[in-house]
Amino acid sequence: MRCSRTRRVASGAVVLLGLACGEAAEPVSVAAEDTAVTADVATVVDVGPETPKGCIRRDPQRLPFFGDLHVHTALSLDANLQGTRLRPSDAYRFARGEAVGLAPYDAEGRARRTLQLERPLDFVAVSDHAEFLGLVTTCLTPGLDGYDSAECDMYRSQPDVAYFVLNGLTSASQDSAGHGAPCVSGNEHCGAAARSTWQEVVAAAEAANDASEECAFTAFVAYEWSASPGTRNLHRNVIFRTGEVPELPFSYFDGTEEEALWDALESGCRAESGCEALTIPHNSNLSAGLMFEPVDRESRPIDAAYAERRARMEPLVEVFQHKGSSECLPELAADEECAFERLPWNTLASAALAGPPDKVVASDTVLDALGQGLALQRSLGMDPFQYGLVASTDTHLATPGAVDEQSYPGHGGAGNSPGVAAELVDKVWFNPGGLAVLWAEENTRDALFAAMKRREAYATSGPRIVLRVAAGPDVPTGLCESTDFFGESGLGGDAPTAVPMGGVLPPESKRLRLAIRAAMDPGTAARPGARLERLQVVKGWLDGAAVKYQVFDVAVGELVGNAVDPTTCRPAEVGPPELCAVWEDPAFSADAPAFWYVRVIENPTCRWQAWGCRDVDCAGEVPKGFEGCCKGAPLTQRERAWSSPVFFGISPPAVQ
Repeated sequence: MRCSRTRRVASGAVVLLGLACGEAAEPVSVAAEDTAVTADVATVVDVGPETPKGCIRRDPQRLPFFGDLHVHTALSLDANLQGTRLRPSDAYRFARGEAVGLAPYDAEGRARRTLQLERPLDFVAVSDHAEFLGLVTTCLTPGLDGYDSAECDMYRSQPDVAYFVLNGLTSASQDSAGHGAPCVSGNEHCGAAARSTWQEVVAAAEAANDASEECAFTAFVAYEWSASPGTRNLHRNVIFRTGEVPELPFSYFDGTEEEALWDALESGCRAESGCEALTIPHNSNLSAGLMFEPVDRESRPIDAAYAERRARMEPLVEVFQHKGSSECLPELAADEECAFERLPWNTLASAALAGPPDKVVASDTVLDALGQGLALQRSLGMDPFQYGLVASTDTHLATPGAVDEQSYPGHGGAGNSPGVAAELVDKVWFNPGGLAVLWAEENTRDALFAAMKRREAYATSGPRIVLRVAAGPDVPTGLCESTDFFGESGLGGDAPTAVPMGGVLPPESKRLRLAIRAAMDPGTAARPGARLERLQVVKGWLDGAAVKYQVFDVAVGELVGNAVDPTTCRPAEVGPPELCAVWEDPAFSADAPAFWYVRVIENPTCRWQAWGCRDVDCAGEVPKGFEGCCKGAPLTQRERAWSSPVFFGISPPAVQ
């Protein structure tokens, strides 16, 4: 065990928010509609080939695919106890463009809200919490061993109490976390129910995954390992390349350190059997310094073997989601853009309860981790925090990609459960989350998984901005006039002279040029996209033993201040639909390990609560349910995209 962690995290932590927070609602059945839960179930459902022989839409120069890698359904305990009724198959239907019904429900069980994506997603990973897959099914399926327990009775009759009591199991310190009743050794910790539920997860992904030549949609088998000692977030999403997966997901109750998770994946998911996985840390802004702590499970400083393993097992990190941005703090890089969707709390519980602000620490940010990785690379020869960047929603309503500000439904398990009366659909300090974008040859599991491994990925706060980056010493300075960005940038061919986002510059590089091309999200007729305000490059480098940071404006459109019409929330049609720049680092040093990533910032637009708060007078009587309108959250925002970094002076892990 990591003793230093267990000393700092109280073992008697308040029973709160092991996974996510909000008000409880009636639990709903998760037993499959047409199948009983039995012990003798298959884990993998063979529904055909993993990858089509060839996709109609394929480009060797790669295409941007938009998706969501962090999605919860009624199989997750927190979502279930708060009234989510949609299952994995429903989440995939929604992602592909079908309308779904959402809470609240009337007395006959009819949904009082519906939601539909105007633009379907390209890929999704449903990542229900591993910790309670068996418990949820056990407590809601008569006849299962444990169904008649006092704990399951509480689950069904007092869901609000059950929410806090059961989530408290994942808030236990790392030396005491474990299964709780009704999942005890006598029923193999609800093992039969867990296997059946996991089968549903796998089958839903296999059925949704389009293995035809249309390649219209990719569904990944996935789950979330939900370590939350003291409600400090250590969660990882585990993404599998194929439908060949372990018999059961490895949970926090099975192993409380990230190394234990990697042990389980390396032993139970072998490439020679067709199984391959990676892990994605998420939401580091609420980990109170724990996510990127440079110590191993024995509280020893990490060594080169740990660094290599971490870089190999988790090539990506979630920089943005429903619970805010984890990018940076303004004081870390003297950067005002770090204030974007920043929460003033440092644990899952404090963010949900919204008490006095916590001390938010720089070590919780992705920027600090990237910088810390440079220093560790110098001493260890390997960077454990060599991350590419993605975003997702962390929806607990089974609504992947529901990032539109105007139609935002709340994200359930981490926000408010909407009542019958009108009210804001979420806690005002949360947001609709973002999207992950992968550059790949085609929309298949193999191609997208390969993009994740090589970090050719980027994050957006919701808009479908298209962003491409090429980096190298010889990137042509006139590339913005080119009609063949990929070919003329040096990214293509048998001997590429440039690397894409996520790449590593050759060690002999004498300079750094970045070619950046960004196009606005065109939006739809009903919801037009916003024009672009600027391109920025964020640089981090080693200066002796110190890590330093600097932000450069490399292309600027027509600044519009905060010019959003509050009566219509229609974005100002000012500024360019595209921005392009070829930028050379004026202070590149062949002796200084460094990284560079790109931010694309939109013109101001309305934040989600602006619509619901337009008729609220904070100086007068505020209607019940709209108190959040007067909490000081901004009514406008500047949405954005973040590229994965380009690295220099860092040895990359081997990519298979």
